[in-house]
Amino acid sequence: MTHFLFTCCSPRGTASHSCESDGREGALEPQGERERERQRDIYIYIERENGMVEWAGAELWSTEQVSHWLKDQGFGQYVDLLCVKHRLDGAGLLSLTENDLRSPPLQLPLLGDIKRLTLVLRSLQRQYDPNGVSKSHEYGPDRWLWNGRGCNKVAAAATVAEEDHCHGYSKGKCKRRGRLEPEYWKTALITVYVTLVFGITSFIMVLVHEKVPDIHTYPPLPDIFLDSVPRIPWAFAMAEGCAVVLGCMLLLTLLLHRHRSILFRRFCSLMGTVFLLRCVTMFVTSLSVPGRHLQCSGKMYSDLWAKLHRALQIWAGLGMSLTGVHTCGDYMFSGHTVVLTMLNFFITEYTPHKWHLVHTLSWVLNLFGIFFILAAHEHYSIDVFIAFYITTRLFLYYHTLSSTHAIQHSRRARVWFPLFSFSESNVNGPVPNK
Repeated sequence: MTHFLFTCCSPRGTASHSCESDGREGALEPQGERERERQRDIYIYIERENGMVEWAGAELWSTEQVSHWLKDQGFGQYVDLLCVKHRLDGAGLLSLTENDLRSPPLQLPLLGDIKRLTLVLRSLQRQYDPNGVSKSHEYGPDRWLWNGRGCNKVAAAATVAEEDHCHGYSKGKCKRRGRLEPEYWKTALITVYVTLVFGITSFIMVLVHEKVPDIHTYPPLPDIFLDSVPRIPWAFAMAEGCAVVLGCMLLLTLLLHRHRSILFRRFCSLMGTVFLLRCVTMFVTSLSVPGRHLQCSGKMYSDLWAKLHRALQIWAGLGMSLTGVHTCGDYMFSGHTVVLTMLNFFITEYTPHKWHLVHTLSWVLNLFGIFFILAAHEHYSIDVFIAFYITTRLFLYYHTLSSTHAIQHSRRARVWFPLFSFSESNVNGPVPNK
C-alpha cells in the first residue's frame, strides 16, 4: 500500500499541521502539531513503500531542510560542511554540480560519495522544469496528488510562494521570474522618438532635394541590374503595395500578441535607429538620379517655413508615392527596403513557428518588394543591398543582446547602446510568441 504524507509549514516556523492517508479514498486524518521549525512556505514530500522519496518545493528550502534531505539520502556526514559551514539552501542545492563537489572549497574526499551525491542531485534537479517549478505541481497549483487522484482542498500557497519569490533585482526592485512587464511609459517615449526621427528624415529629404546633381552634368551611374533589366513603370507602386500588406500583417500580429507593448517598442527603436542613420548617409553623399525617367533637379525653397511645410507633407504622406509624395536625392540608402525588411523580420520572429504559410507569404512580399524597387529604377542596386544588410544585422544584433541578461545591465551597453539599455533593462530573456 502506498503511504502519502503532506507536511505544510508556516513561513515563520510556527507549528504545522499534517494529513495522512490510511489507504482509503478520501480518508484524511489530522496528525496533530509538529515541532519542526521551517523557513519557507511549502515543504512537501511523498513517501512510498519502496523507500524512495519524491521531494517538491526544493527551491524554497532553508538550510535546515537541506540538512534533512541530506540525512534522508544517506549523506548526513556532510551536513556540517554543506549546511553549517557553507550555508547551502534549496536554490544552491539545485545548482550544485559534480565539479562543485570535487573542487575547493567543498572538495569531498571520497569518489564514491561524490558520484552517489551527484546522482541523487540530478534526480532532484530533474523534477524541475527550466523555469524552476517543481513537476510535482504539474496537475495545477490548486491540487495536490493523492492516491492517484486529486485532493479536493486548494493548495494555492505553493503558487503564491513561487510567484512572490525574487529572482534578481533592478534598481532595488524585486524582479519576478517569467514575468514580462509591458512598461507602457517606455513604449510611449520611444514612439515619440521614432516620430521625431521620421520628422527629421522628412526635413533632410527636403535639403537633399535642393542639391540633387543635374542629370545632364551627372548622368546615371553604371549599374549591372538597372542596365540589364528594363524599367517597369508600375513596379514602384507594387513595392509600396507589398509594404502595405506587410504592415497590416504586423498590425494584426501586434493586436493578437500578449506582449504587444514590448514588440511595438522594439519595432520603433529599430526603425528610428535605422532611419536616423539614413539621415546621415543621405545628407553627406548626393548620388546622381538612377534613371533618366526621373525628372529631378535642384529645387530651392523661399524660406525655412516653406521647407518645413514640404517636410510636413512628406511626413504626413509617409514618404510614399501612393499618397502623392515624390522626392529626389534620397538614394543612399533605400528607405522602402528598410521598411519591407523590418516588417518581414518582425512578422516571422513574433508569430508561432508552425505558421509556415504566414512566414512564406511574408518573405515573398519582402523579396518581391525589393525586386519591384529595382525594376522601377528608383534606386541603385547598392542602395537596396546596403539597406537590406543594415536592417537585418541590426535586427539580429538587437535581439541577440536582448536575450543576454548580463549585457543588458553592463556599463558598456549603457554607454554605447543607451536606447537599447533603456528599452530592454527589465525584459528578462526572449519574448514568447503568445
